[in-house]
Amino acid sequence: MDWIKVSIITTNKGIDPVSSVLNDLGYDGLEIADKDDFKEFLENNRKYWDYVDEELERLKEADTKITVYLDGGNDGLSELEKIEKSIKLLKEADINNSFGSLKIITENVRDEDWSENWKQYFKPLEIGDKILIQPEWQPLESETDRIVFKVNPGMTFGTGSHDSTRFCIEEIEKNIHEGDTVLDLGCGSGILSVAALLLGANSAVGVDIDALAVKTAVENAEINHVADKFTAIAGNLTEQINGKYHIVLANIVADVIMVLTEDIEQYLYPDSIYIMSGIIDTREQDVLDAVSEKFEIIERKEEKGWVALAARLK
Repeated sequence: MDWIKVSIITTNKGIDPVSSVLNDLGYDGLEIADKDDFKEFLENNRKYWDYVDEELERLKEADTKITVYLDGGNDGLSELEKIEKSIKLLKEADINNSFGSLKIITENVRDEDWSENWKQYFKPLEIGDKILIQPEWQPLESETDRIVFKVNPGMTFGTGSHDSTRFCIEEIEKNIHEGDTVLDLGCGSGILSVAALLLGANSAVGVDIDALAVKTAVENAEINHVADKFTAIAGNLTEQINGKYHIVLANIVADVIMVLTEDIEQYLYPDSIYIMSGIIDTREQDVLDAVSEKFEIIERKEEKGWVALAARLK
């Protein structure tokens, strides 16, 4: 089935009047994009991240709009005509132009599974000397000597393609030993935990505050037949963690890494490796200042503004 996407460009003050008009016409499921709310959200929550994607930054300047979807057939065209007439009357009543242009934009859209559409952009990826990350739904195109890591990230972040994630896998490959234990803080879809297990770790514990991410991490461990060695915890960083680990991973952001470093040594053996990533280059010195008293940096990687550090206790 095809649809007619109808978007009405307005202002923040026009959201309620336009919504009321559409509600009166029988439309309750409205898609509202409030430019001011989005801009406020980004600015007020910037402390939780170091980097905002350029696409999100551009959305701050996008129009405020209210969207409804109509049947793509003749009934939909008839409904569109009613909407156009009602919005025209609203515009005429807005003598102070408080609601903006009230411009109507229409677009024909196909009925497809939007939740699956992103898969076309996820391609096989070689990382380091040993790992091949392979979309779970895609067959191998040719034989390989690499360890095939099948991944289905679901709707959570984590396919292994991001520079910070790739850095971590390369560091795991370089430092892992058969039988090692791994702690993965902020595990997302479990990419690093499962990679470590495939590279020879005896066990891995992945922690994430997002329960959906934890669920996806377990599924990725199952897909790769290492679920019996993987423990997933929905929680905040080390709050539910005990014991020591040979490799500890923190692929998060600079501020969280700095907080972790205050007591992370209790989870490390004297020769354990502490891998920190997700650090933008402008925050690297802050992280170095926070870890330098306790840790010696043994490896540093940088690419496209992202920095990863591997360290040992002094």
